[in-house]
Amino acid sequence: MKIKCIFILLFTLIISTSFHYKWGFYGHRRINRMAVFTLPPEMIGFYKKNIEYLTEHSVDPDKRRYATKHEAPRHYIDIDRYDVYPFNKVPRDWTDALMRYTDIYMINLEGDTVQLFGNEMIETDGQFVRSRSGAVVEQRAYRNFFTQNILKQYYEEEWFIAKDSLTYLVGYDIPCQSVFAVDRFSEHGILPYHLLIMQRNLTEAFRQKNTARILRLSAEMGHYIGDAHVPLHTTENYNGQLSNQLGIHAFWESRLPELYAGNEYDFFVGKAEYIENPKDYFWNIVLESHQLLDSVLLIEKDLSKTFPPDNQYCYEERLGLTIRTQCEDYAAAYHNRLNGMVEQRMRDAIHAVANSWYTAWVDAGQPNLKALLSNPSVPVADAEEAEIESAYQKGSSKGRDHGQ
Repeated sequence: MKIKCIFILLFTLIISTSFHYKWGFYGHRRINRMAVFTLPPEMIGFYKKNIEYLTEHSVDPDKRRYATKHEAPRHYIDIDRYDVYPFNKVPRDWTDALMRYTDIYMINLEGDTVQLFGNEMIETDGQFVRSRSGAVVEQRAYRNFFTQNILKQYYEEEWFIAKDSLTYLVGYDIPCQSVFAVDRFSEHGILPYHLLIMQRNLTEAFRQKNTARILRLSAEMGHYIGDAHVPLHTTENYNGQLSNQLGIHAFWESRLPELYAGNEYDFFVGKAEYIENPKDYFWNIVLESHQLLDSVLLIEKDLSKTFPPDNQYCYEERLGLTIRTQCEDYAAAYHNRLNGMVEQRMRDAIHAVANSWYTAWVDAGQPNLKALLSNPSVPVADAEEAEIESAYQKGSSKGRDHGQ
């Protein structure tokens, strides 16, 4: 029994330690740090002064996954569950996407649950929406109804709808006890939509010349953009669990950068550029990542069949703990077969982060950042940050742990 307990303890240490090394920690820090050096003279002084904050806090969104269930979906989108490339069935607008994949139910007078709208919506000719009860509603009216009655409740645990709002929508009274909505979309990821929200928030922070908010949003924007450049953040098969490749997520986005980024990758990516259309820009990043997915999976699958099994996984000491990870020879073989993919995605991520920062600054009217240098630059840790750090240290992630 004692030997069995020791084995379980060691196994737990191995697994729990592997949870904490992602593109997120080494990769995200490097991406944010290198993005600073692409900025124009009007911005680089402010960002260089705060480079340590931007580097260290690039991992805050990963830590926040341990504090709230709403965080995890911001890091990915399982876009292949809806359609095939280029995923035209997935609305690029946030409200339209959530509306399309939200179901509305009523509890009738007999106490039965009856669906009214949903299941990707029943559209007639693009101008009308037909309910399960047969009511035909103008799509514009349905969108207004959704925005006013459901969208505002997004971060609530349950979404309830006033019965008179439903009556107004369909044009007649539907006898029922209550009406509610169920989100079928968010659990499968909202990454490109969240990027656009973050971009707008960062622009507003520049407009307000709010130093602490500029830095916090810049650091976190870098994280989400970095995630968007990872192919496995765009698929239901996010960790190879559907193809018998469990652990490939950390292999691609963590093990390979840790082994090769420091000495072999070229991170000089040129100057930051203005993003003309942020929505299209962020969606194109996701689509480009997804197009690499087959190579990520198929190359490793083929390699695992030809590489000696006892040379695929090794044990290493990290911070006094033993972890199981891919052997360096196996990692080298995979890295070589990927032919520069990981390096290129990191380079693209660095450039995209800088482009995002630069665009927000330009759209805010190019405020004088030198004037902010005299202000306290680094955001002071608050109660929320302390709560997030405490939850992270306890190690119980809420929602999908996408990197495992």
